[in-house]
Amino acid sequence: MTETPAALREHHHADVSGGWLRPAVFGAMDGLVTNIALIAGVGGGGVSPRTIVLTGTAGLVAGAISMALGEYTSVRSANEQIAAEVAKERRELERHPEAEARELADMWVARGLPEDLAVQVAEAVRRQPEQALRMHVQEELGVNPDEQPNPWTAAFSSFLCFSVGALVPLLPYLLGATSLALALAVGGLGLFVAGAVVARFTNRRWWSGGLRQLLLGGAAAVATYLIGALIGVPGGLG
Repeated sequence: MTETPAALREHHHADVSGGWLRPAVFGAMDGLVTNIALIAGVGGGGVSPRTIVLTGTAGLVAGAISMALGEYTSVRSANEQIAAEVAKERRELERHPEAEARELADMWVARGLPEDLAVQVAEAVRRQPEQALRMHVQEELGVNPDEQPNPWTAAFSSFLCFSVGALVPLLPYLLGATSLALALAVGGLGLFVAGAVVARFTNRRWWSGGLRQLLLGGAAAVATYLIGALIGVPGGLG
């Protein structure tokens, strides 16, 4: 069977401009690692299961809100900075169109395009103001002004995925279990699954992505458990 070239297919790349994947992945991983480490720390200190649930729930709510606010502020600030640079470039194109066209041609020549062809294309682009603006912004800033991430999408993705991730190690306690070891095992499974799922987006081996995330999260849990056991009361794994 003849394979259709990727260039002839309408959608052969993943959507990397919507602003949801990075905060979703970061939120889920951060929620898992944060609450696993938090539960390991207070559990290692020998506190009661009720206190662990209270601590984990507080960590879930505070972390999810913090992540959402941070993502919203970060993405909106980045978009505003890009908008300011686009406005600056628009003014330059209006005041000095010839110089800007020459600048664009020089950039293409530096990349190996023949000078006469680069100048010809830059002049053709200059006659279309909006296309010229888009081209200059892409070449000079490395961004597409029409495809910036939505801060609300980033905030919601981060909030939701952090909450889901942080809930995983709490589930055994919420379902009536009292074993710290069980909660950490469930959290570890969540880390492995999350890492494996993320690997599918990046074409990495699923088991490699899962194992990497498990090891990183496990290291955080061991560190906080040891600190909790050191400064807390006896009765860690109960």
